[in-house]
Amino acid sequence: MSPAVAQDLDWRSLWDFGNPAVSQQRFEAALPTASAEDALVLHTQIARSFGLRKDFDAARAKLRSIEALVQQSTPRVQVHFALEWGRTFASGTHELKALAEADKAQARSAFEKAKTLAKTHQLDALAIDAIHMFAFVDDSPEANETVAREALTVSAESQQPDAQRWQASIRHNLGYALQRQARYAEALAEFEKSEGLRKAANNAEGIHVARWMQARVLRLMGRNSQALAMQEALLTDKQTKGETDRYVLEELVLLYEASGNAEAAGQIKALLSAAKP
Repeated sequence: MSPAVAQDLDWRSLWDFGNPAVSQQRFEAALPTASAEDALVLHTQIARSFGLRKDFDAARAKLRSIEALVQQSTPRVQVHFALEWGRTFASGTHELKALAEADKAQARSAFEKAKTLAKTHQLDALAIDAIHMFAFVDDSPEANETVAREALTVSAESQQPDAQRWQASIRHNLGYALQRQARYAEALAEFEKSEGLRKAANNAEGIHVARWMQARVLRLMGRNSQALAMQEALLTDKQTKGETDRYVLEELVLLYEASGNAEAAGQIKALLSAAKP
């Protein structure tokens, strides 16, 4: 793909995906000093904040309010608009099984437009974002593998840091798609690569997730002793920080029960019962 594309406003730094309402406030606060182009991008992110709260009508209303301006703006703005329009019909916030075919068609059309525009104008990170959204329209493991490999190609060939930063997430998604196809050795390799990328980025939570995924695949491969050692280490790390992880606990119950250690399994079940949902 292309060299880095300059952007005036680091809108990503304004996001707190765990708190869309706070994110909306940040975007709105940035509007008065933003350029005309960046202001339109901020409006698309405000729409996304509504979508993350499942208020898709408000998200679409926000997008419609800027549509005429978007059509006269830059490809970057148009890609953001198409992405967010598609996300109002299909996203991680939606329940895929409940999506109507008409909504899937709307989402596909919008994501295809976003991908094509982004690739044409060498907006690599946005192209990857658009590509990965197709997994929310077709969640089959085979389709998810195809999506992940296409996104990985863009990321690997790009010289743009924002696009390169996607690689850890893409490796995770590819590993999960392979795991769902029972291609465990391939999945394990992808999760190991994801962990390496997370370490390079000093992303502690990302490292934790990558190691948990490896341990689960090891269990599925029948390599329970290795899986158990990894999950115990993850539990210890969380406990040292005064935290817990229900997913680690659930895996430990399975592993202790498989090994015939009913006492240890019972102790973990007690921790699981006390853990927050």
